[in-house]
Amino acid sequence: MGQRWIATDFGGLDVLRLVEASAPDPGPGEVRIAVRAAGMNPADHKHLAKAPGEGRALPLPIGYEVSGVVESLGPGTELASGGGAPGDEVLAFRISGGYASEVTVPARDVFAKPAALDHPAAANLLLAATTAAEMLEVTGVGEGDVVLLHGASGAVGVSVLQQAVRLGARVVGTASERSADVVRGFGGEPVAYGDGLVERVRELAPDGVQAALDAVGTDEAVDASLALVADRSRIVTIAAAARAQQDGITMIGGAMPASQAFRDAARARLVAMAASGDLVVPVARTFPLADAVEALQLLQTGHPGGKLALLP
Repeated sequence: MGQRWIATDFGGLDVLRLVEASAPDPGPGEVRIAVRAAGMNPADHKHLAKAPGEGRALPLPIGYEVSGVVESLGPGTELASGGGAPGDEVLAFRISGGYASEVTVPARDVFAKPAALDHPAAANLLLAATTAAEMLEVTGVGEGDVVLLHGASGAVGVSVLQQAVRLGARVVGTASERSADVVRGFGGEPVAYGDGLVERVRELAPDGVQAALDAVGTDEAVDASLALVADRSRIVTIAAAARAQQDGITMIGGAMPASQAFRDAARARLVAMAASGDLVVPVARTFPLADAVEALQLLQTGHPGGKLALLP
């Protein structure tokens, strides 16, 4: 019998329960995966809070991405990356209920796992990478642009840095002093956040900043972006919805139809980047599947030091 985490109500981490449950046999267009690692993202615990007027059914499955091994495919079914057979190593995103020992999911969301990534890294590739790719896309970042990136040492930030380098952009990224080497290591130029941020960025980029990408959602990040970037259509946030509406900057998010369409279309390209070694995923720590609540508590601190993964 398999196991999976569910939320029995809406609220905090206390609503989570580990229950026995086996994934069903796959039908046409489906794949059953033995999960080797479940990726963890802030969206996982935010998903537990019920938004006003939102009609999500309980019990609520948790987790959007996994890496594992194909157990079986439905009749006439191929992976999104083509082919597929029992025993193949794969990753899957965007799915529902990834905090589990096995899942049955649509084949359109399953891709061959790049050999360059182990299972914990592969399980954490696509949510962050597709978010980063969309941030660069909606702000039109390209060759020669100077980009201000807020939260450059976080999971989305690290993916932005790697993808921006391939676009030929120069990235100035906010980070704490202890995380500055992370930013440098992925091709960015670190700058300390806090009082005087705008002046420090201007010193680093005296000819101007063309775009700003906010992965933290603070007023400081939005205010600095507005002060430094003349064209508000080239400022994007993933975490400051109220400021986006107030100040006329772009907000993107996984629940938005346009974001979903872009991110789904970007998956194959990003998996290919990882396969060629051009996109890596720093993993800070892994936890047994049974310790998901402890892992989520660390994730909620906002400073896990890299990605986290659950290992069934």
